[in-house]
Formats: sequence, structure tokens, C-alpha cells
Amino acid sequence: MTHAMQKGSNVPLKATTVRAVLRWAPGQGVPAVDASALLLGPDGRVRSDEDFVFYNQPRHPSGKVWLLGKKRVAEGPTDTIQTDLTGVEPDVSQILLVASAEGVTFDRVQGLRILLYDATAAGSEPLAYFDIKPETGEETALICGELYRRGESWKFRALGEGYLDGLQGLATEFGITVDETEPADPEPTSMPLPPEQPAQSATSVPTQPAYGYPQPTTPPATAPASGYGYPPPLAPVPVPAGEFRMPPQGPQFIGR
Repeated sequence: MTHAMQKGSNVPLKATTVRAVLRWAPGQGVPAVDASALLLGPDGRVRSDEDFVFYNQPRHPSGKVWLLGKKRVAEGPTDTIQTDLTGVEPDVSQILLVASAEGVTFDRVQGLRILLYDATAAGSEPLAYFDIKPETGEETALICGELYRRGESWKFRALGEGYLDGLQGLATEFGITVDETEPADPEPTSMPLPPEQPAQSATSVPTQPAYGYPQPTTPPATAPASGYGYPPPLAPVPVPAGEFRMPPQGPQFIGR
């Protein structure tokens, strides 16, 4: 039987290994939701930073809490955490199941639900589910629920508690050490300069003709080849004083 849970309600768990699935409705502009878990001691805080299971640390050192990762099912995308309850260390009294969206508020996430399954029973119906409704919509992280000890057994409680300062703020509240050292300001950026070219002597740089006309400094030893289809030059024709005449080859097209 599947329990439809209300905020603050709880349900006993007979399963030895549970799979907590976060699911949300797909849509244009809907962010990906990340699942994570915090393992807390009797004082309500983590014992060390290793008690934080999230996308950058997907498996607890004990091997009993780990991320299964994201999938897309018919009802929408999911992210999943699995827990072997029988193997959780005795000084862990509760495990928070958290949803976060990187820098995005949860008013853009519709249909957010957490479902709890017996991981040892393939294809079974969920043990319980809880529809999470943010109170303001400005939350960037949510504690969806918690697995907690009650004597020798475990229970699940539906929570839906929101945080405005994201996964980092939530984790810090429960004792995770967050490195807040800001990197040094980078040097002012500028347009990259082209690589320096080796100096060339004046004799190694060819003289570019002006507007396509040859500008020889000394008379060529032989007649130049014809240019771009023009006939070879004829013998010089005497030009009367004061009369301008085009060069016999006409313009040349450099680089053609």
C-alpha cells in the first residue's frame, strides 16, 4: 500500500534498503533538480564533511548511502538516492533528503515529488510519496524529507522545509565546512597581441607595387612577361613632349 503523505506526517519503514526518488514535471526553462543527502549524528549535525552525499561526492565512505543519478521516465525527469538502512553506522540518527537547483528558485519547478521505494523489490509500487510545495517559491534548496531512527527501526517523515541560500547555505547550517575563500581578482584583460614577428631586413621585404603598377628601381634585364592576358609590350614609341600615355601593360592584379 502506498502512503500519500502530508507535511509533517511519518510512516514506518520495513524495507531494509530504500530508494528515494525526486521527480518533477518537465517543461521549457525548468531547471534540473539535484538530489543530495546529509547524514546527521544525535546532535543534529554532520560528523565530518564526508557525511554530505551530493553530485561532487556521490557515495558515502561507508558505502551505505549513494547517488544513483538522473533518469528520464514517462512521468518526468528524476534524481535518486539509495540507502542501505541496515548498514548505516550506529551514530547516524537521521538522513536528510534534499533537493536543490543551482541558483534557480523553486517557483520554476512544478510537480516536485519525492517517492520512497523498497529497493529490494523490483517493479514494486512506492511505499510512500510526498508532493512538495515551496512556501514562497523563492527557495533554492528544500529538505524534502528525512529517514530517522526510532529504536531499532527506521521511519520516514515528510518535511518540505525551504532555504533561500541554496545547497551551500543548507549544508553549512548542518555543520558542513564550506570554503568561502574568494579567488584573487584577475589581472585586467585586454585584447591579445599577435605574436612578435622576427625583424626583416629591408632587402628581404618585397616592394609592393602601387595600385598594381610595377615600380622597378632599376631597368629589368629582359622584357617583363605579359600581365593577365595583355599582349607583350611593344617597342617604346616616342612620346611627344607634354603628352601623357597609359603604360602599355595596363593594370596588373596582384595576388590573382
